[in-house]
Amino acid sequence: MRIAMIGTGYVGLVSGACLSEFGHEVVCIDKDASKVETLRAGGIPIFEPGLDEVVAANVKAGRLSFETDLARGVAGAAAVFIAVGTPSSRHGDGHADLSYVFAAAEEIARALNGYAVVVTKSTVPVGTSRKVEEIIKKTRPDAQFDMASNPEFLREGSAIEDFRRPDRVVVGCDTDQAREVMREVYRPLFLNETPMLFTSRETSELIKYAANAFLATKITFINEMADICEKVGGDVQDVARGIGLDGRIGKKFLHAGPGYGGSCFPKDTLALVQTAQQLGAPSRIVEAVVAVNDRRKLDMARKIESAFGGVNGKTIAVLGLTFKPNTDDMRDAPSLVILPYLQKAGATIRAYDPEGCKEAAKHMQLDYRKDAYDAMTGADGVVILTEWNEFRALDLPRVKAALKAPLMVDLRNIYRPAQMAEAGFRYISVGRA
Repeated sequence: MRIAMIGTGYVGLVSGACLSEFGHEVVCIDKDASKVETLRAGGIPIFEPGLDEVVAANVKAGRLSFETDLARGVAGAAAVFIAVGTPSSRHGDGHADLSYVFAAAEEIARALNGYAVVVTKSTVPVGTSRKVEEIIKKTRPDAQFDMASNPEFLREGSAIEDFRRPDRVVVGCDTDQAREVMREVYRPLFLNETPMLFTSRETSELIKYAANAFLATKITFINEMADICEKVGGDVQDVARGIGLDGRIGKKFLHAGPGYGGSCFPKDTLALVQTAQQLGAPSRIVEAVVAVNDRRKLDMARKIESAFGGVNGKTIAVLGLTFKPNTDDMRDAPSLVILPYLQKAGATIRAYDPEGCKEAAKHMQLDYRKDAYDAMTGADGVVILTEWNEFRALDLPRVKAALKAPLMVDLRNIYRPAQMAEAGFRYISVGRA
C-alpha cells in the first residue's frame, strides 16, 4: 500500500518510518526543504532511540522516501495521514492551533487523484475531522475520499517499540471502505492480535485527550501525595507501590517529581479544558490538574532554594534538562520554570544533559558543561531534574570531592536516602523523610 505522511515532526517521522517497516511504501512530506534534505542525507532532526536505524533500513529498501512536493507525494496514495503540529494557540487561551491541519487539508484536496482515506494523526480537538472533511469538499467537490481519525499513543524515548507493539490501535471512521483501508494499514499488528478499536471519529478524537488527561492526573495525584508524605514522615514510593499493586489503579505514572511536561500532556490537558468549557461540560478535575501542575514547578524551584539556604551568589550544578530521559525535547520541561526562577534569585546554573543542551540553549542562557562531573566541579550543590540512566550510578565519592558542599537535591528520587546519608551527603528528595 502507498501511504503519504504529511509532516516529518515527531509523530510523522516515527509513524512513517514504522509503517514502511510494515512493508508499505511511505512518502513523508514536509515543506521544510532543509529538513527533507537532512533526512535524504541520512540525518535525523530529532533524538529518538532506534529511529535512525529504522529510517536508514527502510530508505535502503526503497520503502521510505522524503518529499517537499505534496501533490507528488500524495499521488496514488491509498491513505494520507495528517501529522502536522497542533501547538497551543499563540493567544495563550489553551486552544489547539489547527492552522497547519487546515492548510494541509486544502493542499491534500487539490492533490487527490483517486479514492483515498484522509487520516488525522495529529492530536486534534473533537470535531476537527469533520472540519477537515468540510474543507476538502469545499476545495474539491469532486474529490473521492473518506475521513478517519487515528490518534497516536507514542511515548518519547520508546516510540519505536510503542508503534511496533501498541496496547491498542484506535480508528474512528464512518464507512466500511475506510475501515478496510485502515485494517490494511495496520494488518501486521492485526495479525499479532493487537486490539483494534473502531469508533466514531468524535469518539476517537476524545480517546486521545482522555488518555493523556488521565495519565496527567495520575502524575499530579502522586505529586500531591508526596507533599503529604513530607508533612507526616511518610515515603511516597511506598505509597505508590501500595496503591499501584491494586489492579484497578496500576503502578504506571505514579512517580513523584517536579511535574509533567513534554509535547503532549500540557498542551492536551489545556485543549481538553477549553473544549469542555465550550461544550458546557467543564472538566473540573482536569482544570485542577493543570493548575496544580503549573504550581508544582514553582514549588520545586522554592524547594531547591530552601535546600541551599538561599541561592543568591551560589553555583548550582543541574543534571538533566529535558522533560524526560531519552529525548531532546524541551517543550514545557520543568527546567524551563525552575532554572529561570533560580537565576532570578541570584544563582549561577551549570547544566549538563546527555541530549538536551542544544535545545535548552534556545530557551535559557546557562553555563552548559560537557559532562556531569564537569558541571559539579566547584558547585555549591547538585540538583537532579531528569532521570537519565547515566545519573543513576554516579561515583558518589567523586561527586562529593567535586562539590564545595555534599548537597544533592534529587527531584526524581533516583537514590536511597540511607545510601546518601552513609556516603556523607545532605540529601533532599521528593515525598520521602
